[in-house]
Amino acid sequence: MAETAVKTKAEPTTAAEEERELTDGFNLIIDALKLNGLTTMYGVPGIPITDFGRMAQAAGIRVLSFRHEQSAGYAAAIAGFLTQKPGVCLTVSAPGFLNGLTALAHATTNCFPMILISGSSEREIVDLQQGDYEEMDQLAIAKPLCKAAFRVLHAQDIGIGLARAIRAAVSGRPGGVYLDLPAKLFGQVMDAEAGRNSLVKVIDAAPAQIPAPDAIKRALDVLKSAKKPLIILGKGAAYAQADDDIRKLVEKSGAPFLPMSMGKGLLPDTHPQCAGAARSTVLKESDVVLLIGARLNWLLSHGKGKAWGEGRKKFIQIDIEPREMDSNVEIVAPVVGDIASSVAALLDAMGSKWAAAPAEWTSAVNKKREENVAKMAPRLMNNNSPMDYHGALGVLRTIVKERPDAIFVNEGANTLDLARGIIDIYQPRKRLDVGTWGVMGIGMGYAIGAAVETGKPVLAVEGDSAFGFSGMEIETICRYQLPICIVIFNNDGVYRGTDVNTGGDDPAVTMFVKGSRYDKMMEAFGGVGFNATSPDELKRAVNTAMDSGKPTLINAVIDPAAGSESGRIGNLNPQSKLKKK
Repeated sequence: MAETAVKTKAEPTTAAEEERELTDGFNLIIDALKLNGLTTMYGVPGIPITDFGRMAQAAGIRVLSFRHEQSAGYAAAIAGFLTQKPGVCLTVSAPGFLNGLTALAHATTNCFPMILISGSSEREIVDLQQGDYEEMDQLAIAKPLCKAAFRVLHAQDIGIGLARAIRAAVSGRPGGVYLDLPAKLFGQVMDAEAGRNSLVKVIDAAPAQIPAPDAIKRALDVLKSAKKPLIILGKGAAYAQADDDIRKLVEKSGAPFLPMSMGKGLLPDTHPQCAGAARSTVLKESDVVLLIGARLNWLLSHGKGKAWGEGRKKFIQIDIEPREMDSNVEIVAPVVGDIASSVAALLDAMGSKWAAAPAEWTSAVNKKREENVAKMAPRLMNNNSPMDYHGALGVLRTIVKERPDAIFVNEGANTLDLARGIIDIYQPRKRLDVGTWGVMGIGMGYAIGAAVETGKPVLAVEGDSAFGFSGMEIETICRYQLPICIVIFNNDGVYRGTDVNTGGDDPAVTMFVKGSRYDKMMEAFGGVGFNATSPDELKRAVNTAMDSGKPTLINAVIDPAAGSESGRIGNLNPQSKLKKK
């Protein structure tokens, strides 16, 4: 990675200087990444990082080029979730940096470790606002939207800069980190031996945070007092990769558990204690709730209101961030520590004589779950053409059951909300979706990142609106020949394809081109396309795609009248109180 110095005849040299080994910023960044096991990058090439991407690729780092930085950022974010190492996104300056910033903020909000590396204009020009190419004070813009932000100005500081970024991304509550690399840094030359000595291999980047014994005792005392206990598993529990201990804790407690969408699969959704199909019942009627890696945000109605019933509940919360406690309601038993250490401590303290949850409570939950499952079953078995959501998802439910190792990526409005409840997940970290923000556009980036990081086949189920945010990445999927099957639920619009513009000739604001054939887009890039108009056709197409491992897109024709406004969060959509005249 180093080079021999070359002097002109005008420069006095010594024999030692002529043979001196040199390195530069390009090579030092690459060496620092490899030293820390960061051997995959997602990004979009361009000035000033094009040559860096080429050199990284030549040095053995896998560099995947996307069509848009936002999708590259989402791929890096989900890589962090899946691997517990920071996913790396590489962008150009200013507009490219801004495109990647949405994904960086998304990673921070969802507690995914990620590093956004962006080239930037020179400080002396930016600070005087002299109008450089893509001039922007990127560090100042990034700071409020990520966990930490650093700028490296000198080649000898590259090792420290990357080490700080890695440690910030994965320690404590994980999140996004911005690393600013001005263009001049890449070409800086220094002695190769000094360069090697400046690199830092990060040791114990995410040290265990052991919970206090008193906190463990307090939590178990509260749990022991419960007549109607409930355990909620969030994506933080999935990220921890403490799968065996979490399963043991849930089963030893005997309590019903409710998995949040990306916590699904820690225990199979078909587990006898799973209360996913009785969500309303357990939220309203439980008296003690143990939160493991889940936050009482809008996804859980902030822990209060009608969804939680009338009785006062006691909350136990495990989280590595002390400030998360009491964020919405009183947490009577806060357990501050990392999930793995905290769950292990709870298990150890429970001993061998722990009394399981009362049978009267668990039987009532099981009865409600079985009733709801039985009500839903006929809707999932219809073979209507055009399809409704339930008929289409019923087919996919069976396919996922037969292929539990595949990764299920999901986004949309109705497509997301209904799939969350219908599609059972059997293994941890196999369901990836929009997360805390509910942000659309994650689909293709997530699918690519998941396929690359795990080597597993990916089934990405998209609403037609959600797909539009990142659809051009199907070319990326075809270029890298990734085993991704995309199913687009196409109902000709946002929420429904039946909206009408009452004030003019333009299409209604939620309408798309009727009868669109997204499968033809995939074929244009050399992938495989199918058009499915019935559940039977959808089943054949998806199985063919998953068996082949080829990039495939299935245009699943959904009845335009199917679906509801804003899916299941229509209450968040303000309605006008004024009557039309």
